[in-house]
Amino acid sequence: MAAKGSTFSNDYLKLIFHAIAIANIADNAASSPLTHLHVSLHTSAPTVGGSQSTNECAYTDYARVAVVRSASGWTIAGNQVTPAAIIQFPTATGGSETATHIAVGTAATGTGKILYTGALNGSMAISSGYRPELSTSTVITET
Repeated sequence: MAAKGSTFSNDYLKLIFHAIAIANIADNAASSPLTHLHVSLHTSAPTVGGSQSTNECAYTDYARVAVVRSASGWTIAGNQVTPAAIIQFPTATGGSETATHIAVGTAATGTGKILYTGALNGSMAISSGYRPELSTSTVITET
């Protein structure tokens, strides 16, 4: 099996999360580029074939969180990306569920294309009054 070179993995993450072109290979969209990526919570794996709405949390007042596609939104080191600040989801005002996965995708609402998905290190038991958040140590690794 082939693997990406470490420099290219870093460049690829910068293209997706910072909107920085990869010289002679890929450019950020010239017209209407995404300015934000949208982070979603899921009650089980949305799977690589799913969308952002697959198994998505639905507690009262839940919404995806928009994170800017720049160094102020994401920190990239080598082949890993982390949030530059804590990602706080809306506080639950009703409902009860357990979040086990996250996804980073393209849409604020609806099906949205998943760019990355993975399991949380620990599940989040969400109920009224709880505000889910992802810390700056949440890691996405490009392999």
